[in-house]
Amino acid sequence: MIKLIECPRDAMQGLQDFIPTETKANYINKLLRCGFDTIDFGSFVSPKAIPQLKDTAAVLDKLELEEGCSNLLAIVANLRGAQEAVQFEQITYLGFPLSVSETFQQRNTNKSIAEAMLNVAEIQNLCQQHGKTLVTYLSMGFGNPYDDPYSPEVISTFVERLNNLQVEVVSLADTIGVGDPDTIKSLFETLIPAYPHIEFGAHLHATPDTIIEKLEAALDGGCNRFDGAIKGFGGCPMAKDDLVGNMATEVMLEYFQKRQVPTAVNREAFAEALAEAPKVFS
Repeated sequence: MIKLIECPRDAMQGLQDFIPTETKANYINKLLRCGFDTIDFGSFVSPKAIPQLKDTAAVLDKLELEEGCSNLLAIVANLRGAQEAVQFEQITYLGFPLSVSETFQQRNTNKSIAEAMLNVAEIQNLCQQHGKTLVTYLSMGFGNPYDDPYSPEVISTFVERLNNLQVEVVSLADTIGVGDPDTIKSLFETLIPAYPHIEFGAHLHATPDTIIEKLEAALDGGCNRFDGAIKGFGGCPMAKDDLVGNMATEVMLEYFQKRQVPTAVNREAFAEALAEAPKVFS
């Protein structure tokens, strides 16, 4: 069974016009009825850095969470944000962006990789104390535009360090959409058997003409956890000027159906959310 993580937070975070709290909550409530494994719904970061998500706690208060519905994931960028996030019983996952690119780590979280690794250790400890699970995103996981060192060996080194901290979920993030099918497949083929106790995910960004080849590469590499966003909205506003959007969830679902790969998504509920999305992101 494929785990699908829907990411309205990633879709919304770079938008200039503020989406009203009620509109955000209504949209996420529709997503909660779809059967996604997890909804990446908000973040506890500085409102100066990401003003669009300054109302995450207020949105959370309006969510209609029923037994057996999707898990909730919130992004944090430092210990202070994590300390706030763990206070909410409704949140299952805390996501932390750890970059393998020194330049991007500074751009994204205003800290060095060394400092970010210390944050990972602190947040992992906090998660264990509060019954949460840390999802570590390896940003620039398939290359970067800054001429920072990159190779599969670099990724393996980072994963080993996370393994030593007992991190349970690692998502390889193609932050600017440069991942090629061979690299994507090879990384998952190498890492998944080497660390069978870690759940590896794919947070890929793509253009419409590259989404299928990237999906196929990750799936054939053994990945069964995929992040997406309806209509492919979003992308990282800290990465570069020209954003490459998220993997379009509707395209992913169609692809998995053709491959006869099961998901837990309710197609009728998904159609309602799909119809609602243009109203939210207009």
